[in-house]
Parts: sequence; C-alpha cells; structure tokens
Amino acid sequence: MRNSRFGYFLFLLVILMTGFAAPGLAQSSEPVPQMADSLRADGKIWVVVAVLATIFAGLLAWLIRTDRRIARLEKERRNS
Repeated sequence: MRNSRFGYFLFLLVILMTGFAAPGLAQSSEPVPQMADSLRADGKIWVVVAVLATIFAGLLAWLIRTDRRIARLEKERRNS
C-alpha cells in the first residue's frame, strides 16, 4: 500500500514539474499563433484548459482504479 502511494506521488510530481518546465523550453523567437491570441481575448482558453484537465483527471482516475484492481487480484492469487 505504501509503495503504491509513493508511486502516485512520484507520478504527480513528475507531471507537475514537467508542466512548469515546459514554458521555459519554448522558443521565444517564434510568434504566438493567432488562434491562441483569439482564444485568450475571448476568454475561451479556460474552456480548453478545463477540458484538458477533465481528460487528465479521468485518465488518472482510470489508472488508479486499474492499479487497485490489479493489486486486489494479486492479493487474491497469493492467498489461494
């Protein structure tokens, strides 16, 4: 149980660190796409962010559920 929680924490830490490091890796010499400017101006960029956050949250929930099922099956197999 402890190793599983450590794995989730490590996964979350890597995801967060990657998200904060990604803007620093972008090249500043290229212009920002006009689509991004129009989405920001209209306030629709938050819709895009919300959809992406929902997708990632769903994937994370699915991974956690699958891990718990596998752990339960492994435990049942050990007890048999």
